[in-house]
Amino acid sequence: MPQVSILDLAPVPDTGTVAESLKNAVHIAQQAEKWGYHRYWMAEHHNMTGIASAATAVVLGHIASQTQSIRIGSAGIMLPNHAPYIVAEQFGTLDALYPNRIDLGLGRAPGTDGRTLRALRRTPNDAEQFPNDVQELLGYLAEADEDDSIKAIPGFQQNIPVWILGSSTFGAQLAARLGLPYAFASHFAPDHLSHALTLYRKQFKPSRYLEQPYAAAALNLFAADTDTQARRMMTSMQQQFINLRRGMPGRMQPPVDDIQTIADPYELAAVNHALNFTAVGTKDTVARHLNQFIEQTRVDEVILTCNAYDVDDRLRSFEIGSEILFN
Repeated sequence: MPQVSILDLAPVPDTGTVAESLKNAVHIAQQAEKWGYHRYWMAEHHNMTGIASAATAVVLGHIASQTQSIRIGSAGIMLPNHAPYIVAEQFGTLDALYPNRIDLGLGRAPGTDGRTLRALRRTPNDAEQFPNDVQELLGYLAEADEDDSIKAIPGFQQNIPVWILGSSTFGAQLAARLGLPYAFASHFAPDHLSHALTLYRKQFKPSRYLEQPYAAAALNLFAADTDTQARRMMTSMQQQFINLRRGMPGRMQPPVDDIQTIADPYELAAVNHALNFTAVGTKDTVARHLNQFIEQTRVDEVILTCNAYDVDDRLRSFEIGSEILFN
């Protein structure tokens, strides 16, 4: 059985606040630790009123302070938005405060729209420097040397696990070349999952970080006591994707009884394709989906995410997931 972790998108519902969403994130992490989840992930997004985790390193530090043993990771820090040196200091600080619990996942997407990209002092071409930026960052952490003229303090010679995240084959090949763990964002980008995992495993080069490949992949989980309730929970996430495709991102909307009253068939088909890797239903139904996903991907770690409107529904989904995978 692979390791199992949680990706929390810290959603902000239409009637909620950022403060409430961050409080919910703490509660989810504490319960995940209690249920036996291995790792708790959060991601960097910007200019999105429906997501509260923009200052990812800050939020992860708060989550770590409110838990005891669960690993805390970024999935991810969008490295072209930042100087590698600053990221090394930030996560070096987290590792110093919470030793052997911090994971640094790196992505190359902006995590936002084009106008906000410029507000981040970033250009579209910055993503092309991602491989060099990753290697520079590694040079400030475990690969740092006493003779280096510039040292990240904290961060210098700290063995913080660095991951490459991706939704295409680019990240898979980079992770393989550098001998780093790799996580695929299959919860919203299903098309290249199989090919990316194959390339990663085939091209992997052992390194000071890993002797053999370590791959993770994500899927959405909407689990409830009835299939109808679970499908209804999923409609909030479907609405998010529909609104994003319409250029109208916003706060999470309440679930609806019939998603077809909100989207036309073409919109809904596109959204459902993006959410192809989704386990939705009762415990028995979800168990079949999860076991099929594990058998199909042979990943070392399954990442579950539940972007439901109500925090209690998200908690119940993760609880059912733990009952399936840990018992």
